[in-house]
Amino acid sequence: MPTDLTPTLEQVQILLCDADGNLFPSEEPAFDASVEVTNAFLAEIGSDRRFTAEELRLATTGLNFRSTARRLAAEAGVPDVDVEPWVLEEKRAVTAHLAATLRPHAPTSAALGALAEHLPLAAVSSSALARLAGCFTATQLDDLIPPARRFSAEDSLPTPTSKPDPAVYLHACDRLGIAPQAGLAVEDSLPGAQSAVAAGCPTIGNLLFVAPAEREERRALLEAAGVLAVVSSWQEVADLLLPVLTRRDSDGALLASGAAR
Repeated sequence: MPTDLTPTLEQVQILLCDADGNLFPSEEPAFDASVEVTNAFLAEIGSDRRFTAEELRLATTGLNFRSTARRLAAEAGVPDVDVEPWVLEEKRAVTAHLAATLRPHAPTSAALGALAEHLPLAAVSSSALARLAGCFTATQLDDLIPPARRFSAEDSLPTPTSKPDPAVYLHACDRLGIAPQAGLAVEDSLPGAQSAVAAGCPTIGNLLFVAPAEREERRALLEAAGVLAVVSSWQEVADLLLPVLTRRDSDGALLASGAAR
């Protein structure tokens, strides 16, 4: 590990994990369900524009549906349309689809389990809490990141927003009782990395579930956003953190033992 990362990693108290496309490969199946709602919304507002699932993914990764719908409505010349019924319908459709299609990813679960022995894990997402709940249950991550440590830009804030707005990271850090520099964020998308960095959280970029053809471009974007490092798996995150955390725990135990004497 580069020595210049050590002082930063020594300050980490909580691991702040983006969810979609980072903890589980939910981006592609989510857009399979979302595109049907998106195209129905476009038809309803009189727009001739239509997307394929892949086109929608490339155009909106890192944004929630509310932000996407408002942008599409503005581009169609109807910025004042009520998007809330469509937000609810998209949430229902995507949540049901992800709960039915996602499966555990054993290498990710193992790396997260090893990290959880040394520090708490939290989720910081643009997605709705109901969607996150379905994903965490389907991928068997409920025990590692329970509902009390999940934060949604859609549901957890007084006013819903979306990354790259840093509000959800600032909110998560406040609720968890830490300064932003004590929360290490792991993000796969550019808006996510921008959100975490703007909040003051040290950030790692993760390419695990990024399509191979998009990885080099994504790496460059994440680095330009100010991430500390870019990895290709959660095991690489563990390889960066565990030596620091293990040494810190050992030093703490020695100090406690000396104080007891």
